[in-house]
Amino acid sequence: MNMPRPPPEVRLEPISHADLPLFRSGLQDAFGAGVAEAFGSLPDEPIPSDDDIDETVSSPGAVAYHMIAGGERVGGAVVVLDELTQRNSLAFFFVSPQLHGHGIGYRAWLEIEKIHAGTKVWETHTPYFDKRNIHFYVNKCGFNVVEFYNRHHPDPHQPSIGAPASEEDADCMFRFEKEMDVP
Repeated sequence: MNMPRPPPEVRLEPISHADLPLFRSGLQDAFGAGVAEAFGSLPDEPIPSDDDIDETVSSPGAVAYHMIAGGERVGGAVVVLDELTQRNSLAFFFVSPQLHGHGIGYRAWLEIEKIHAGTKVWETHTPYFDKRNIHFYVNKCGFNVVEFYNRHHPDPHQPSIGAPASEEDADCMFRFEKEMDVP
C-alpha cells in the first residue's frame, strides 16, 4: 500500500547580496508561470521587474529568505517588518512552479509566522486572476480578503501590475490581512 509522503521540512535562510540575482530569477520565473497559466502566454517583461524586487529587498525593515527543502532552494519570500507597530507585510512569496502542491509554501509560511512571532497583523496582496494564491492565503494560511483594488477602487500605493487580459482587468488586486494572536 502506498502511503502519502509527508510534506518536506522547510527552513528559511536569509539571502545574501550575492544571492540576489538567483533569488530574483526564481521569483520572476514563478510569477511568470502564474501569468502564463492565467493568460496562456508569458509576459513580455519579467514580473515583477528587477527594479521592483531590488527596491523591495532594500527597503527599511525588509528581510529576504530562500525556502530550503531537501537541501535545495525551492522558493523564497520577502517580508517587510515594522518593529514599532508590528503590522508586517509579506511583499513577495514564491515556490518553484514544479513543486506546487507539495506543502512547501504552507510550511514556509508557518516558519515565517514562527520567526516573526511578535507580528500583530500580516498583510499581503495578490492579483485577482491567481486563484491558486487566493486559495492559499485564505483557505490554507488564514488570511481574510479586506480590499479589492480595481479600476473603480485603485490601490493608492501601487502602479499598474502589468499583464492584464484587458484594460478592464488592469490593476485588479486583492489585499489580505491576518490578525495574529499576540499576547
